[in-house]
Amino acid sequence: MENSNAIAAKRFKQIREIEGATQKEFANQLSIKNNIADIERGRTKITGYILVKLIQNYNINPLWLYGFSAIKNINALQTDISPKVITLNSEKNENMVLVDAKAAAGYPTNIQDRHWYTELPAFDFPLPQYRNATFRGFQVQGDSMYPHLKSNEWVIAKAIDSINNLSNQRICVIVLKDSVLVKELHKQPNLPTIKLVSLNPSYPEIIIATDEIQEVWEVTSKLSFDIHSIGETATIHELQLAMQRLTNEVNALKK
Repeated sequence: MENSNAIAAKRFKQIREIEGATQKEFANQLSIKNNIADIERGRTKITGYILVKLIQNYNINPLWLYGFSAIKNINALQTDISPKVITLNSEKNENMVLVDAKAAAGYPTNIQDRHWYTELPAFDFPLPQYRNATFRGFQVQGDSMYPHLKSNEWVIAKAIDSINNLSNQRICVIVLKDSVLVKELHKQPNLPTIKLVSLNPSYPEIIIATDEIQEVWEVTSKLSFDIHSIGETATIHELQLAMQRLTNEVNALKK
C-alpha cells in the first residue's frame, strides 16, 4: 500500500496536468523555486507553504492530496445548504413558510426569488419547539415514507446550514436543483455524495452528489389530520385554519 507522501506526489502531478501547466509554469503559479520534478517523483516533500498555495489557488482538500479522502475540493465539503430566503413578520420575527405540493414543484427554480415567497402562507408559530431556528412546512406527496409519513400530511422541518452539522440517518426535506424530496438522509464519509433512503422498501435508494443540493431541512415534527373529519387531503386553507386556531389558543394561554 502506498504511503501518504507517495500519493501526495502523484496527486500533485495530477493537479498540474489538469491545469495544463508545464513544471516551470506550475512553479510560477505556486510562487516557488522548488524543483517541481523532484516533488512529482517523491524526492522532495510538499511543504506547508506549497500546501497553502494549493488550497488558495486550486481549492484542494489536503485530506484528498494525501489519500485520506475521496473529496478533492474543499467547497465540496462546505456546501452551503442554508435557506436562500427567509421571511419576516411585521414584528421582524421569522415566519414559518408553508410549501404545499403545488408550490413544491416550483420551489427549486424560485428558491432565491423573494417575491415568490410572498405568495406562500406563513405563520409566526409561538411554541418553544419552534424558536431559535428557521423552520418551514412541507406537504408530503406519495407513499415512499410510509408508514411514518402518509401522502398529504405535513412535516415541519428545521433549516440545516451544512450536512456536517446534521446527524446521520435523519428524515429530511432535500431540495435539489429540480425537485423536493422527503427521505432519510445517510451521510457517506469521505465521499462527495449522500444516500437518500425511503422507509417504504419498495422504493430504491438514491445516490446524489452533494453539489446538487440546494437546501436541507431536518424534519422535527408532522401535522396529521383525521381523514374522516377532513377528507382524504388537507388543503392549504384547512391547514391555515388549523394552525391559526392553535396559534390563538397558545396566545390565549399567555394572557
